[in-house]
Amino acid sequence: MFTKAQKQLILKLFSLFVVVRGFNLAMIVVAQYITAIFIMSPSQSLSEVLLDRPLFVLIVATVLSIASGYIINNFYDAEKDSINRPQQVTLEKLVSQNTKLMVYFILNLLVVIIASYVSFRAVLFFSVYIFAIWFYSHKIKKRPIIGNLVSAVLTITPFFAIFLYYKNFSSLIFVFGFYLFLILSMRELVKDLSNLKGDLVLNYKTIPVIYGEIYAKFMILFLVLANISVTSFLLLSYDLGHMDYFFCFSILLLSLVLLLLFKAHKHQQYSHIHSLLKLLVLLGVFSIMLLNPSLILSKIL
Repeated sequence: MFTKAQKQLILKLFSLFVVVRGFNLAMIVVAQYITAIFIMSPSQSLSEVLLDRPLFVLIVATVLSIASGYIINNFYDAEKDSINRPQQVTLEKLVSQNTKLMVYFILNLLVVIIASYVSFRAVLFFSVYIFAIWFYSHKIKKRPIIGNLVSAVLTITPFFAIFLYYKNFSSLIFVFGFYLFLILSMRELVKDLSNLKGDLVLNYKTIPVIYGEIYAKFMILFLVLANISVTSFLLLSYDLGHMDYFFCFSILLLSLVLLLLFKAHKHQQYSHIHSLLKLLVLLGVFSIMLLNPSLILSKIL
């Protein structure tokens, strides 16, 4: 049996896990390894990629920097989240704001130390990334349009650490990146719609607050149409193996998102749409393996 102090410690650790979005961090690790295995280094064996120390260090630095970003974002959004997500905030409050800030600075210091194992360029890359996240949370987040765009860019930026490491800059990677950027931009707008109540109370200058829900929905419609255009370009211009099934499915899922979006008007409805977009990103990560399914067996064997 656990003592009262041990139970309290476990609850605080779980609270911190929620703050840093532990599940998201695990998915980022998986996404980066899948990208490294199936896109960046298809000629290397599975063991060579998994035992690559510099790659491992870059992925650890990426995860820690993103975790610190979640913490500072949570710190600045505490008041708004108490309106939009009161139940989750109750759990998050088990860890004090001072403790969160202390963990934030410790994680950032660890990122710089760990990145120095790879190169000075890696240190510079993550230092700029950490500063950019803080600046976004402190200044840019409340600005309409630019806040959404910067958030989407910051989300996909860590993957460029892998690209720089492998020095692989094929056009397919950048088109994939733009496809993901559009999905993330949709997700940010849906999040703004979901958080409209708290944003109105605290005078956050988001797109739904300034221009209204209908305008935000039509912006998402434009992003969906742009995404379908990019998807069509990918299907027609590149040999995607069996990954073309995912892109065809993504068109159907985005059509469902639009159908639900123009019927939605409550926080819970927007949260469901947000979850669908997160699911699309998750499926997209695992579908990378479908680019060349034969690689899976060859790498294992």
